[in-house]
Formats: sequence, C-alpha cells, structure tokens
Amino acid sequence: MFVPSMYRAPDSSWMVNLIRENPLALAVANGSPENGPFATHLPVVFDPETSADPAGELPGTTLLGHMNRANPHWAALETGSVLLLTFTGPNSYVSPSVYGVTPAAPTWNFTAVHVRGVVEKISSLEESLDVVQSTVRAFEGAFGNGWDMTESLGYFRRIAPAVGAFRLTVTGAEGMFKLSQEQPGDVRRRVRESFGQSACRYRRETAGLMSRLP
Repeated sequence: MFVPSMYRAPDSSWMVNLIRENPLALAVANGSPENGPFATHLPVVFDPETSADPAGELPGTTLLGHMNRANPHWAALETGSVLLLTFTGPNSYVSPSVYGVTPAAPTWNFTAVHVRGVVEKISSLEESLDVVQSTVRAFEGAFGNGWDMTESLGYFRRIAPAVGAFRLTVTGAEGMFKLSQEQPGDVRRRVRESFGQSACRYRRETAGLMSRLP
C-alpha cells in the first residue's frame, strides 16, 4: 500500500486499535494466472497467547482467523505462504462545500491497515475449536452482550470439521490514516466539525480520529 508520509499512523497503537475495532479482514493471496488472486472476507482476532500490546509493534504478533474449508481459497492456502490481510476503518466522502474556500476538489477521508504475514494452517480439531472460542470471546467482549457459549460447545464441535482455522505471524504492517492532513488547519476544523455533527456513524467516527491527530 502506498502511504504518503503525511498519512502515516501517528504511532503503532493506531493500527492495533483499528484492527481490534474493525476485525472483518479481506484476506488476499496469489492465485493462478487463469483464475487470478483469492480474496475472502473473514473475522480476525489477536491470538490471546501473544496478543499485541496497544503501544507495541505489530510485526511478530500472531493473529487468528478462520474460513470455510469448502472455500477454494482454503485449499490453495499453504502453511509457510504469505497472506495479506486488509482492514478498513472509519471513512467518508469529503465535499468541498464544507471547505469554505475556492477553488477546491472533493476527496475521500479513510483509514486502513494492511498486514502481511506467514500462514500456519491448523489441522487439529481441538486447536480449530480454540480459534473459534477465542474469536467468540473477543467479539462478545467488544461487540456482543457477553453471551455464554458453554451450552453451544457441543454444536461448535459438530461444525468444527468445516472450519479452516489458521494462525498468521505478522511480518509487516502499514497503516494509512488520510484525515485531511493536507489541508490548512481551518479547513481541517470545518471538515471535522461537519463530520462530527453528521447523523452518519462513519462520519462521526472519522471526526473522532481527526480530533486525535497530533
């Protein structure tokens, strides 16, 4: 991902937080010349055994993910191969109508993190169940209502053979936080205030990140 210097993450915690708050990744791997690359949307969590510190670096961190074993992407995925995970955070269209200056051009403010890493496919049923349970714990804590999975563990075990679970050891990460940094301070303020007053959640979340910029 090409990231102009002005749009780089202020520090690594911005990338870690974006992944935690927007865990539905697009996993991309090389395919064949005939069929092109594979791309699969899937949930990803930090491995609770090696979870990234919010102020730490992503390289060396382990992520956990899973997809349907019936997906051709799973068959093409090999242990030791490189996988790209892309995460998209708050974003919104920016209309020149809020700039208060002319001439002007519209743009799109957005946030994204690209993570590359080495894949380890998990073959053990028990380890696959561990990945599923770790995913449930992470998402129930962040987005759910604290649902207790205990009574559904038998069901998990029945469907686990269809789950293609994997670990990914991060070797590199890039974050792009394009939040009107190229604009003068008064224009950035107008954009931020316009987004902050919007009924659109994505715009308000984008405004929140803009307010945190150094």
